[in-house]
Amino acid sequence: MTGEQRAHTGRRRNEEARRAVLDAALRLLADADGAAVSVDAIAKEAGVGKQTLYRWWPSKGAVLLDALTDRAEQAAPVPDSGTLRADLRAVVAATFEGAQRAPVAPALRSLVREAAHDPRLAELMREFTGARRTALREVLERGQRRGELPADRDLDLMVDQVYGVFWYRFLLGHAPLGEAEAVRLADSLIAQGS
Repeated sequence: MTGEQRAHTGRRRNEEARRAVLDAALRLLADADGAAVSVDAIAKEAGVGKQTLYRWWPSKGAVLLDALTDRAEQAAPVPDSGTLRADLRAVVAATFEGAQRAPVAPALRSLVREAAHDPRLAELMREFTGARRTALREVLERGQRRGELPADRDLDLMVDQVYGVFWYRFLLGHAPLGEAEAVRLADSLIAQGS
């Protein structure tokens, strides 16, 4: 149904139209190969009017941030199984796997390239990565409260280790980002805390 006009929903946010906009933004960003994606193009691809985007989001960047955040929350939710090892393995594996799926992988790579030249997009990328860091930190804090990590453990450094490995491998592609690597990384972080 890409590009088909959707029924006007007025000022009320329509979830079907919202999903269409978020999906369209990711698709277009993935296909853009570093070129800018316009609000007009997102609206046309989603089958909504341009005014819908401006009514619901303050900027094109806000649409892209919402799309990435939404996809990340779907792909890598924050589990609470009762054990740090299981939760950390799950979050890291879901992050690695979810970021490599289309259209997220090319969209993320395009955003990183664009953010290098656009301070507004760079700020949106900081917001996006900050939200993902906070989600991972919640998992570590729960483990710390349960006594699975020492109280003096530097949780921010642990988060940096996970996302440092992720971004380095994701952007350079020099080594895999699979489930086996996620499990080894999670286990090594827990072992460092013992």
